[in-house]
Amino acid sequence: MQKVIIFDDMSQCTKETVQKMLTLVSEQRRQQAMQFKHLFGQFACLKAYIILKDILTNFFGFNEKGHIYFNYGKYGKPYIIDGPHFSISHCREAIAVAVSNTPIGIDIENVRHISEELIKKTMNNAEQKMIEESSNREEAFITIWTKKEAVLKMHGTGINDNIINALDGSAETKTISHKEKRYIYSVATPTNKNQTITDL
Repeated sequence: MQKVIIFDDMSQCTKETVQKMLTLVSEQRRQQAMQFKHLFGQFACLKAYIILKDILTNFFGFNEKGHIYFNYGKYGKPYIIDGPHFSISHCREAIAVAVSNTPIGIDIENVRHISEELIKKTMNNAEQKMIEESSNREEAFITIWTKKEAVLKMHGTGINDNIINALDGSAETKTISHKEKRYIYSVATPTNKNQTITDL
């Protein structure tokens, strides 16, 4: 089973909402949220936790009265002991949460100006050519970038020196573009003929 939720009503990002959400999460998550200096970071941290808990409760049999406590892998990827796999991402326009019985990664980014230096540092020759030939270089870059980051998050490594070769066939990816709100997200799951990315 897979479940992906995208939340993009950022009008809810207020001090009042943050204060209310602080009472609904674990002490661990409260501390993590308050490490962010800006309101948006606090809001995204708390809202992602609440979305994750809702998915776990409604689709994966999690005890709704309990809190979620995270453990962290070698490269900092959070996980739940004996729980399903999950991945969280956010940008200025939206928050993305994906949960699955098998490894999963998600990345969401807003479409923005991209420097030539970043393209050369993170894209292989074929990808650079694809971006240069695109009618919208920013969208083309963000599409490939979200795929790469989703794959690396699925593997549990996060952004590393392998970003150029991240799309090595070890994962299936699916990408959705929201042109009106100017964000793009990708979901990655292990390559498996019997498994498809669903519920996007």
